[in-house]
Amino acid sequence: MTDPFAEVVALLQPSLPFSKATSGAGVWRVDGSGGGQPLFCVILEGGARLSLPGQDDRDLGESDFFLIPATHQFTLASLEKDGDNDAFAVTQLAGETRHGDPDGAPNMRALVGRLAFGSPDAALLMALLPELVHVRGQKRLATIVQLIRGEALDDRPAREMILERLLQVLLIEALRSASDTAASPGLLRGMADARLAVALRRMHERTERDWTVEQLANEAALSRSVFFARFRKAVGLSPMAYLIAWRMALAKSLLRRHEGGIKEIAERVGYASASAFSVAFTRFVGMPPTHYARANGASIDVPTGT
Repeated sequence: MTDPFAEVVALLQPSLPFSKATSGAGVWRVDGSGGGQPLFCVILEGGARLSLPGQDDRDLGESDFFLIPATHQFTLASLEKDGDNDAFAVTQLAGETRHGDPDGAPNMRALVGRLAFGSPDAALLMALLPELVHVRGQKRLATIVQLIRGEALDDRPAREMILERLLQVLLIEALRSASDTAASPGLLRGMADARLAVALRRMHERTERDWTVEQLANEAALSRSVFFARFRKAVGLSPMAYLIAWRMALAKSLLRRHEGGIKEIAERVGYASASAFSVAFTRFVGMPPTHYARANGASIDVPTGT
């Protein structure tokens, strides 16, 4: 069975440009700005309080994991509120960055990292994820993060390939384990709805099919109007807008990898002819598929008479 999570994560092409071990002692506070980049953190020991604009504060405990797909302003702080040390002090200790009291016993230890996505469709694909993914108490996520950090620190053969696979596992595990699926619209919330999940899987399993809203509603065992409204509320896009966005993301990936000519790619993503695909692709991307392929270093076969 096709898994939309796995397909979206694979197209993202994740990498790890930055990671570090960090700790806090006494009263401490980190006010950060991620510049819209994905940020993740797993609490290894102790606890912390996460604050994001427009959301309730969250108290984090041991083995809690969070991922912010597009990080802007955030605050991570100690659960303790009173102390006589400088809460904003930062000290480099052996093997970790200490926040707060440089000499005190730590009340938090964590691994944090920043992700980068190689896909030119990263913004589109990340828009399918919730504003915050929070998983409580899953030790396996902490183990995966520790494996990622260990691999990032070692200079061993196939390091980049192993890192990408581990990061894919991390993202998929985080998405399917998330404890709060109602926070914001996206693929996670759509997949949490048993009826909508059927339709989403069908779109990914049979991308080549000429789907209609009525057919997708039937797959979900809902009326057309209920399905449309429920899908849009949960995912943040109408069913057809989601399907077109997924088809174009998949087509761009196939074009970059030169997996077939225009006609073959058109058929794989649900278009009856190369010309219909070219028109839709140009409207969505801003250039014909042949130009897109060449701009990304791939030659492409253009059929005649289409």
